[in-house]
Amino acid sequence: MLHPNVMRYGIEAPLPESIALRAGPLSLIFDNGDLRYIRLGQREIIRRIYFAVRDPNWGTAANQLSNVVIESSADSFSITFQVDNRLGEIDFGWQGKMTGDSSGIVTFRFDGEARSTFRRNRLGFCVLHPIAECAGATCTLEHADGTIEEANFPQLVAPQTYVNGKPTPHAPFDNLRAMTYPVAPDVRAELRFEGDTFEMEDQRNWIDASFKTYCTPLALPFPVEVAAGTRIHQQLQLRLHGQPTIETHADEQPVTITTTNTPQYPLPPIGLSVASHQQPLTATEIERLKALHLSHLRVEIHFTHADWRERLGEAAAQADALDLPLELVLLLSDETERELRALAAVLAELNPRVAAYTLWHTRELVTSSDLARLARDVLGADVPIGIGTKANFAELNRAWSDVSAADFVSFTANPQVHAFDNASIAETPAALVAIIETALAHTGGKPIALSPLTLKQQFNPVAIGPEIAPPAGELPSKVDPRQLSLFAAGWTLACLKHLAESGRLHHVSLYETTGWLGVMEVETASQQSQKFPSLTGGVFPIYHALADLGDCVGAQVIPSISSEPLRVEALVLQTANQRRVLLANLTDEAQTVALDGWGGEATLWTLDERDYLQAALSPEEFRQHGGEPFNVHNLSLPPYALACIDYFFEEKNP
Repeated sequence: MLHPNVMRYGIEAPLPESIALRAGPLSLIFDNGDLRYIRLGQREIIRRIYFAVRDPNWGTAANQLSNVVIESSADSFSITFQVDNRLGEIDFGWQGKMTGDSSGIVTFRFDGEARSTFRRNRLGFCVLHPIAECAGATCTLEHADGTIEEANFPQLVAPQTYVNGKPTPHAPFDNLRAMTYPVAPDVRAELRFEGDTFEMEDQRNWIDASFKTYCTPLALPFPVEVAAGTRIHQQLQLRLHGQPTIETHADEQPVTITTTNTPQYPLPPIGLSVASHQQPLTATEIERLKALHLSHLRVEIHFTHADWRERLGEAAAQADALDLPLELVLLLSDETERELRALAAVLAELNPRVAAYTLWHTRELVTSSDLARLARDVLGADVPIGIGTKANFAELNRAWSDVSAADFVSFTANPQVHAFDNASIAETPAALVAIIETALAHTGGKPIALSPLTLKQQFNPVAIGPEIAPPAGELPSKVDPRQLSLFAAGWTLACLKHLAESGRLHHVSLYETTGWLGVMEVETASQQSQKFPSLTGGVFPIYHALADLGDCVGAQVIPSISSEPLRVEALVLQTANQRRVLLANLTDEAQTVALDGWGGEATLWTLDERDYLQAALSPEEFRQHGGEPFNVHNLSLPPYALACIDYFFEEKNP
């Protein structure tokens, strides 16, 4: 029997308690040593303030809190706590103090000491600014030399470029000691920094839904050694200027889902990757995967690996069994032409259907149009060819080049480059909107492929040394226990919503078919771990989210708006006489969803922890029930639950 928390988010341990606070007109959350969602009424001012210490490979040492003391009233608070940060050679301890007073001044201070000698890339405060409120907004910057400058937060995703080999902040958001921006009519928020110099980057490059102001400037050397005994102090202070109105942010109100009149597009092609564990698919797994009505099967071919021909043959056999074409992701070396001609010979022998070629280079982060031209000469012009990066969108955005020879532009994405908690991951889907818009602006409208989209980073482009091996009994770095959870299914659905509504997606490739990185567990017992408590042969909730989409191949995507997208997201599909509304609760609390104005005969089914076992072990039976009659306007969604509502119409759409 699985623990309810495992079904919700992959582990038994409870989530850190989130404590609601007030500082005069401001509402905010204390969450495991961070301050989150600082709001003036409905207007989010700051998404998160947190402390980070990061190693030479940009690995993050997690916060371990102790001695937390909270004193709060109706309009003020004071919090003190101790934190230990340990990772590899890093051992840093600090005392935090947060205060908020009735006038709306919020202060966060830390006093810390290095208890070991270690190298770090970053050590200190980070502030996240929400994209919905800030993108394009004006801002007054106070620099460390006392100069004042007016600027705007970027609208499209701003590149983090390199100067003399160093990543640079988004100009002119550098050498900062304060910034001020409007948050309401005649109200401005001032954020002031002490203890270091700060600068800002556009975190949408890594699908974080925020701009990040951080220390220390990246123009300075890193990694830098911190000697044992070094003491470090920093302080951030937020205050309001003007006459803010005290409002209550009504989280208890239902989340409303509405549709818009913006253009509608077909549901984009969705595929999965061949499993990296290299076990063959069983008959049951094949039938279950076929029921998803996928568009393709993705496989990476590493030409520097001696067994690449065998790997391609296995993938072709699986694709044939699934009646799918292949997306061939080619990792080419400097022997590019020889490798492409060898591939052409093997393809002539195997004769698989090929949906697309995605070209990567083992030595370069971004592929060139020259490579696409060569591939087209060797492989032919009848299959779309894509170029891009095997890393994050950030690499493409640093130096856009000619993409005229490609049919599409491709990059990878995951939500855990900078943060790893559920709330931060749930924020990321919204960033995909600006990423697609930015890519289209730079490529003249070339369609975009996201391949793959995964829960954890599969490749670290900024590592300067080998990855630290996980301790005995821990999961590999690419594996996240949330893969088997309701939360992962909801996050995937939210991502697909924003990608599909763009109308410019060539295709998206998601997880692997089976195993710890897949949409279902293998049927054998060879992969077992207490850290990944999956059910042998069971499907994950991600499977059912994709099955709901697979049932609607050919449907149009109806753009929709959630009044609280961090709580509930929706993906709406429509055929001639049916509208399907897919809902995902992205929180650990029950949410009420309002569907006022939606009419017609309807059915509803939900997937939550109560149905998890049946849905996992008997997915065919679970999906055959057809749902229950649904004729109300408000729906209660349990924590991390999924819902599928089908409206049927006889003559015309509502």
